[in-house]
Amino acid sequence: MRCQTCGDATSPEHHECQRCHTPLGQPAVTPGLPTYRVRGIGLAVRIAVGATAVLYLAVALSPLVGMALARQARVDNEHELLLAAVIVQVVLSLPMVVAYLTAAVLTIIWTWRARKNIEAFPGALPTLGTGWAIAGWLVPFANLVVPARVVANVARDSLWRRFTPTLVAVWWSAWLVFSVGERVVSRLDTRAYDSLPETPLTDGDYQAYSDYYRDSLLRNTVPAVACVIAAVALYLLIQRISAAQEGRIARALPAWPTAAVWPAPPVWPAGPVPGGDPVGGAGPLASGPGGEASVAAGLPLPAVPAPAVTPPAHQSRPVSPPSAPESGGTIGA
Repeated sequence: MRCQTCGDATSPEHHECQRCHTPLGQPAVTPGLPTYRVRGIGLAVRIAVGATAVLYLAVALSPLVGMALARQARVDNEHELLLAAVIVQVVLSLPMVVAYLTAAVLTIIWTWRARKNIEAFPGALPTLGTGWAIAGWLVPFANLVVPARVVANVARDSLWRRFTPTLVAVWWSAWLVFSVGERVVSRLDTRAYDSLPETPLTDGDYQAYSDYYRDSLLRNTVPAVACVIAAVALYLLIQRISAAQEGRIARALPAWPTAAVWPAPPVWPAGPVPGGDPVGGAGPLASGPGGEASVAAGLPLPAVPAPAVTPPAHQSRPVSPPSAPESGGTIGA
C-alpha cells in the first residue's frame, strides 16, 4: 500500500507515513474541507518583499548622497545643496513605504490561506487558530511572537517536518532585528539632525552635516543587512510552502479527461431498401407506419398490406352491354 500524499510505500506496523506523516489510508486532502490557491498570492508577496528590500537599501545608502552634497556645499558655500540631500532621501522613502505596506497586506493574506489549507491536510497538527494568522500581525506585542509560530506551524505541516525548519528562525530573527533596529536608527537620526545648525555659515557647520550623514550611514548598516536576510529567508519560505501545498492539493483533485469525447455520427445503410425507394427517398413503405424508424435503424421494413379499393357509388353494379338486334330482322324496318 502506498501513501496517497507522497507515494511512498507504507507498512501496517506504522499508523502513519514515515515521510509525510499522513495517517494510513487517508487521502492527501480531506474531502469536503475548503482549500485555497497560494501560488499566485505567494508570487505577489515575493515580488513585493523583494521590492521593499531593494528600496530600503536605497534609503539606507542615501546618506552617501548627503555626504557628497555636504562637501560640495562646503566648497561652494551654498547651503541650498543640503536641502537637496533631504529631498533625495524623502523621494526614496516614499516608494519604499508603499512597497512595505503592499508587502505587509499580501503577506497577511498568504499566511491566512496557507494556515487555512493545513486544516484539510490529514496528519497536520495546527496549534493556533486560523484567526491568529491575521490578528497575530496586528495585535501589539503579540506580533513579536505569533506570526512566527503560525508560519512555523504551516511550514512543518506543509514541508512534512516534525520540527520547525531552520529557515523560519533565520527569517524571524532577522525580521526582529530589522524592525526594532530601523525604529531606533530613525529616532537617533531625528535627534542628531535637530541638533544641526539651521543655516550653516562656517566650515565647522558644513562639517557637522557631513559627520551627520556619515554616522547615519553607519547606523543604517545593521538594519539594512537584517532586511536583506529577512527578505531572502521569507522569499524561500513562501516559495517552498506554496509549491508543497499546491502539489498536495493537485494530487487530491480528480483526474478528468483532457478533452470531451463525442459520440460518432450514425452510419446509414447503403443501397435501396427492399420494398421501397432508396434511403432518403419518400417511397410508400418509408412513409408508412414505422417506416421512418426502420429505415433509420437499418432494419428490414415490415410488409404493409395494400389498402382495398372501393369503387364509387355510381359504379357499384356492372353496366350491361347493349342488346344485339334479333336475327331475321330487317335493318331499318
